[in-house]
Amino acid sequence: MSLLTLSDVNAFYGNSHVLFDLSMHVEQNEVVALLGRNGAGKTTTFRSITGTVPRRQGTIEFDGRSIVDRSVDTISNMGVKLVPEERRIFPTLTVRENLQVAHDASSGADPRPIEEMYDIFPVLGDLRENPGRNLSGGEQQMLAVARALVQDPNLLLLDEPTEGLAPVIVDDLREVLEDVVSRDVTVLISEQNVDFALDLSERAYIIESGENAWDGSIEELRSREDLLDEYISVGEATVD
Repeated sequence: MSLLTLSDVNAFYGNSHVLFDLSMHVEQNEVVALLGRNGAGKTTTFRSITGTVPRRQGTIEFDGRSIVDRSVDTISNMGVKLVPEERRIFPTLTVRENLQVAHDASSGADPRPIEEMYDIFPVLGDLRENPGRNLSGGEQQMLAVARALVQDPNLLLLDEPTEGLAPVIVDDLREVLEDVVSRDVTVLISEQNVDFALDLSERAYIIESGENAWDGSIEELRSREDLLDEYISVGEATVD
């Protein structure tokens, strides 16, 4: 049984129809990439899963249970944790305090020890008493991921984790996330940096204008430059 299943999902912002009969699934302990141009509907897909899109139609099941009519807090407490593109760390709190807030707010599962986050993200251990506002973009991204992981998620949603990061920082983040996904964490990652997403993932979905355009293995996608050119407009490594 899939951990996450979307079947014929339609999503709306007011009267604007954004997702059109979107379907996908993510298996337990699988890493899946969600690819597409800016505006293709990737973030809306994440918001539909987490319940922040006010109007949805179709079926979304998590761990065999429908979550279409559940609140944002209920879905989060079921183990679905989103690391949003804008990160949303607390700028005036230290790294340690940011992690402690997430640890203490964990519901529905036993949180992981904060010290374990320092093992996964050594740079955060070195910076534990630094305020969030003093961290670099890459450090803030690692803290955002660590805040989600400390709550021991069943499904981790990563929305554009490399957005705005310098290439050398992207390489550092890739190494850390490779360690994260090796720990049997189920991940759905939305990325404009195609190489980054493919390096981490086992399967991929491409969406275009809110609709399914293609899905298959990473191995197949790497061999299909026509798909990348048609739906993602890649250059040599990244898009846009």
